[in-house]
Amino acid sequence: MSTNDRMTVNERRKYLKRMYRRYKDADRPTKGQLLTEMEAVTGLHRKSLVRLLTPEGLERKPRQHQRGCTYDHHLDDALRVIAETLDYVCAERLQPVLVTTAEDLARHAELHLTEAVRAQLAAISVSTLRRHLARLRQDEPCLPRARPTRSAVAAAIPMRRIAWDEAVPGHFEVDLVHHCGRSASGDYVHTLQMIDVATTWSERVAVLGRSQRAMHAAFERIEARLPFPILEVHPDNGPEFLNDHLVRYFRDRVQPIDLSRSRPYHKNDNRFVEAKNFTLVRAYFGDARFDTLAQQRLLDYLYDQMWLYYNAFQPVLRLAQKERLEADGQTRLRRKWDAAQTPLARLCATDVLDPSAHALLLKQRDETNPRQLRQAIYRLRDQLFDLPAARCPEDSYLIA
Repeated sequence: MSTNDRMTVNERRKYLKRMYRRYKDADRPTKGQLLTEMEAVTGLHRKSLVRLLTPEGLERKPRQHQRGCTYDHHLDDALRVIAETLDYVCAERLQPVLVTTAEDLARHAELHLTEAVRAQLAAISVSTLRRHLARLRQDEPCLPRARPTRSAVAAAIPMRRIAWDEAVPGHFEVDLVHHCGRSASGDYVHTLQMIDVATTWSERVAVLGRSQRAMHAAFERIEARLPFPILEVHPDNGPEFLNDHLVRYFRDRVQPIDLSRSRPYHKNDNRFVEAKNFTLVRAYFGDARFDTLAQQRLLDYLYDQMWLYYNAFQPVLRLAQKERLEADGQTRLRRKWDAAQTPLARLCATDVLDPSAHALLLKQRDETNPRQLRQAIYRLRDQLFDLPAARCPEDSYLIA
């Protein structure tokens, strides 16, 4: 604990109880010296200390009048709709966008927003919001959460990590999520995911198989949809990324894309995309197997909806500062996070967007009802699980 922190009420009372024994038996000059000492330690005024240094004053009295409720049920009603709209993100991510999200929902007639509720949304703290969200969700059922040799080409690609404080958009971490179920035999669907380190902008495409043609088409689709150029692609050491065909695709162009890769068996080199593999993919589909063209196409359509939802409406925290502290022979890392913002807001704060793309993205966001968009995403997820899957090779072996 820092020595500059002020004493709490209980700490002051404990200290004064010990000093009271000396103060009671002291003469008048000594009492004055003790009061000066206690004034410096506790930060209280001398007169306050004199009133407290009695047998009755040192005992804390129970509160006579309970404080009234600051936030009424109207705020809880609004929080319930806002939290559901943003898929129940944590209080730290939700608090900075409460007012703007409420205004969006009110414009789409999803929420009745009064001036009193608007003022409460603007004034509520993160800790109070966390308590309200915990109470609102305590009786709701939880959403299903299912758990789930270096080539010459790889040798020519440098190993490094994208800096956590990268400020220029366009540096992407890339990974492939397998939807193979219990068996990796045969062809099945994969999710190609790309996360921009500077803005947390996310892109996802469903790929059937890992052939060069399928991966090439997936990268082309992402690049055509991105509102800003790709400067760097940083995958792991999988052969689906590190092959001659994709290396030529990234380098044989007017403005080549920089290629780098993570170290083998160091998943933390791709820490941003690895974190999103669960929250944006596994949390929706678990370890289910998808291996048909119909499933791949529906999953791709679902990712189109998620593209707008997570980039335009979901606030995300970003690491703002890391500080290494040395104390008592031990080293610890203290992290500080910035205010939660949507990836679109972070992107608009940079100068990489041209005015037409900037206006188009904001118009698309304003015309979209985020609550209905989230409901559409979950309906598509349910439809995906209802589609028939091909027989898994492992299942056919068990039947035989």
